[in-house]
Amino acid sequence: MSAAIRVLRLISSPRGAESESLRLSHLVLDGLAGQHSLQVQDVDLNDLQHVDRDYAMALASPSDADQAEPGSTLQRSAELIRQLDEADVLLIATPMHNYTVPSTLKAWVDHIVRIRMTFNGTPQGKVGLLRDRPVYVALASGGLISGEQARQPDFLRPYLQAALATVGLRNMHFFCVEGTARGEQALLEARAMAQSKVAAFFSAE
Repeated sequence: MSAAIRVLRLISSPRGAESESLRLSHLVLDGLAGQHSLQVQDVDLNDLQHVDRDYAMALASPSDADQAEPGSTLQRSAELIRQLDEADVLLIATPMHNYTVPSTLKAWVDHIVRIRMTFNGTPQGKVGLLRDRPVYVALASGGLISGEQARQPDFLRPYLQAALATVGLRNMHFFCVEGTARGEQALLEARAMAQSKVAAFFSAE
């Protein structure tokens, strides 16, 4: 077994231990644990403060490096970026809310997609400054978002791919438990299907 890897797990569901996305993320951790010893740092995003006026004004200025006051959103942003930068693996446990990411996860994205710290603006577009690493997304949706029976749009996966690519994270893998609102039997089948896909992925690694 290789050396321990540092896993940063983001938890964005308000349902706590009953969250299907959190349950699915445990399976991803089990898959990783079959290959590595793990150091897991959990970050619950449900109490994360949204960016504010001071943050927006600082980022609009030529340099915001020295403006992070204790307790400010700039300081919190720097802390979240440090956590991400130190992680070997990013694991996001998230539900789908109204076709896309919940506001808790969007707040985290707003904190870490930060000019001069995680990306630079160039004439050719934004260039990420973080090293690439595996990103696993454990996603739960009430309806079906994949396959021929999908009946609702999915803006969550393309959004996360675009947002995280901005900072340099492109090695992304999505695992989904779909149709959680379709009744107990459908939920059990969705869990089993998701578990099978996670197991197949890590057995092939």
